[in-house]
Amino acid sequence: MYNVQVRPSRDLRNKYAEISSIVKMQNPVVITKNGKGDSVLISMEEYAKYEEYSHRAYVAEKLAEAEKDAENPNMKRYSHSEIWGEIMERRDV
Repeated sequence: MYNVQVRPSRDLRNKYAEISSIVKMQNPVVITKNGKGDSVLISMEEYAKYEEYSHRAYVAEKLAEAEKDAENPNMKRYSHSEIWGEIMERRDV
């Protein structure tokens, strides 16, 4: 379970080492500006997990779209050689 901390933006300058330590312990820090939430700091490890999750979600969404398109009998079909020909043509440009 996360122990989220809320800190004013000035603490980034005045108490960076403390904030960095909190974040490295896998606890996000919400940064406020003028009393309102502005951004969130997370560790590089947590960011990497987020990026992986985000990438997997994107791929799953695109695969679902492709499967739906594949079910459409009116969808234009391309052969393996047509696809690779297009890829190689674009690569040479």
